[in-house]
Amino acid sequence: MARIYPLFSSSKGNSTFIGTEKGGILIDCGVSFKRLSAALEINNIPLSAVQAVFITHEHSDHVAGLKMLTKKTGMPVYGQKRTLQRLCDSDKISPDSPVIDMTGIAINCAGSEVRCFNTPHDTIQSCGYRIHTDDDKLCAVCTDLGHITPEVDEALTGCRLVLLEANYDDYMLRTGPYPLYLKERILSVNGHLSNDDSGIQAAKLVERGTTHIILGHLSQDNNRPDIAYNTVQKALSGFVSGRDYLLGVAPVETQGGAVIF
Repeated sequence: MARIYPLFSSSKGNSTFIGTEKGGILIDCGVSFKRLSAALEINNIPLSAVQAVFITHEHSDHVAGLKMLTKKTGMPVYGQKRTLQRLCDSDKISPDSPVIDMTGIAINCAGSEVRCFNTPHDTIQSCGYRIHTDDDKLCAVCTDLGHITPEVDEALTGCRLVLLEANYDDYMLRTGPYPLYLKERILSVNGHLSNDDSGIQAAKLVERGTTHIILGHLSQDNNRPDIAYNTVQKALSGFVSGRDYLLGVAPVETQGGAVIF
């Protein structure tokens, strides 16, 4: 039975496991190997169950623990060509780990078929992942994007579960202490997705059959879980919670627990 474990989700560290205790994949490794190992243990997932790591982009909150993870395990690292090249050039991947460019192709791993899709973000290359599990379920992990492109919309459509970015509350960001250049970066079309924009996309997805929405990558400075949840739930007012959809917020750090979809 397909499960998603949001192990870490915030602007300071991100990592998601999709699978079961017997095997699965990791999306990003933005925390230390020690913290990742502890999070997996809390969820009764042995490290040996992680068969590969898929990287969305090279920002530190997505790759901070990648070097040690690959050094300890030698597991394969998948991603887009330019992202992988940047990580190799900056010594973020152990030479013991295979590095596989999956741009434009599907990868079969741990019983799932995994595809990447481009996301608009201020990095050399950035992507989300669409996963077709061995029990015929579709899910997607989609964070770090300034806006929803047609490619993103197409990739998310048809997924039973979507982990979708709700990075900031517009009022909190605009009136907060961040310097102007950083506010402009976050607000840009290559920045991050706001609660409002996340709600608009969530409504489109539920209309098309998505039943599980997990809000992720919340800023700890410009957002709060209750604000993100309430904003997106308001956007879903045309649907019935518990009947048409289930809405949740990914924890900053797991205390144990998965979403079955």
